[in-house]
Amino acid sequence: MMKERFAKLLLGEDMSGGGKGVSSALALSNAITNLAASIFGEQWRLEPMSSERKARWRKEIDWLLSVTDHIVEFVPSQQKSKDGINMEIMVTRQRTDLHMNIPALRKLDAMLIDYLDNFKDQNEFWYVTKDEEDGEEGPRRKDDKWWLPRVKVPANGLSEVSRKWLQFQKESVNQVLKAAMAINAQILSEMEIPEAYVESLPKNGRASLGDSIYRGITLDSFDPEQFFSTVDMSTEHLVLDLKNRIEASIVIWKRKMTNKDGRSSWGSAVSLERRELFEERAQTILLMLKHRFPGIPQSALDISKIQYNMDVGQAVLESYSRILESLAFTVMSRIEDVLYADSLTQDPSPGDAKGRTSSLAAEPVKLLTAAEEEAKRTSWAEPPTSMTLSDFMGWHLEQETEGEKKHPDGKQETTNSLDKAPLAKPADIVTTKRFSYIEKLENLGGLRSPTARH
Repeated sequence: MMKERFAKLLLGEDMSGGGKGVSSALALSNAITNLAASIFGEQWRLEPMSSERKARWRKEIDWLLSVTDHIVEFVPSQQKSKDGINMEIMVTRQRTDLHMNIPALRKLDAMLIDYLDNFKDQNEFWYVTKDEEDGEEGPRRKDDKWWLPRVKVPANGLSEVSRKWLQFQKESVNQVLKAAMAINAQILSEMEIPEAYVESLPKNGRASLGDSIYRGITLDSFDPEQFFSTVDMSTEHLVLDLKNRIEASIVIWKRKMTNKDGRSSWGSAVSLERRELFEERAQTILLMLKHRFPGIPQSALDISKIQYNMDVGQAVLESYSRILESLAFTVMSRIEDVLYADSLTQDPSPGDAKGRTSSLAAEPVKLLTAAEEEAKRTSWAEPPTSMTLSDFMGWHLEQETEGEKKHPDGKQETTNSLDKAPLAKPADIVTTKRFSYIEKLENLGGLRSPTARH
């Protein structure tokens, strides 16, 4: 199986052997993506993965990641000869970005699978299929996909302990999501912009943005929130279209500022300083878009970079981080489905319940602070302790925990709380980030991000 898999990779997915296959980097990226789709594509419920799927995932992802063990660079080292003389020699070591990020991604991978395992013994919510619920009536979320089973909870909702435990699991998965997004954004930002993408761009930023968006960015008094209030972002398609336009304009303006674009200039009316100002405003809008809509599909620039990338190491890092980001997003969505079903038991009004239930679009990924940025450059932190529902509630087989008290009526109260078990962040990811416009986002309430997604 392994020989067959790598034979297909070497052929660049062209089984005819005619040399019409894709590059090795893209073939490996597609292999990782397809493997993840076959393993996680039907993770429709909050339940542990089967042992067979786990074994297949770990075995085959190890095969594909083994390629990076042979992507090396020369580094200086000391060697002591037989006569006691120390000599400086050059030795090979795994390339720095792979050496830092492959272990990070492996740890995030293991954490996500552990979080799914935590739902093994839960019994406070369950799922019904489409056929089973045909005879039932009740509100459904507008964004539900028809093939997903519907979550059901008891008539009086989840217990307080289970509700807090689910929130704890959601926050833990959210930390993994942010870490995977950070690595993926970093790798994409380091990939070269393909000439094929540049050639497809219009001749100036205004043509890319359109008159209305261009006017909103070039106003003398620019306010990002005011800009968003004038743009239609009611659907995912519109958000993605705006992202594509903004990214294209940034590429155009950067090339003009560095004189890389020999096509028609802007003329004497626009100075270099104003071009830089417009580019920084576009970067601000792009950052806020990613902050508000972390789950939108890849942009045209992202797809183009992945398609034309020739660096095998970057291809592995990008695809591996992307599939982990996708899995974390899926797990968070499943947790939110349960919390939403629970909220309906408190208030059956779908609109109100949906308003109280956070979604990934309404509850964006939190930007990291400058202190967290610096921490990313130093060392790995221990991953958060994996907690099952039994652990969270403090159940033990032989003795009663100190956090449990008995009421006079015989009911048991658990005093375990999230305050006593603070959420730990997942392992920090070490990257070498090149800062630009993000340093100037002080007007956004002091929020900064360690990575620009592109």
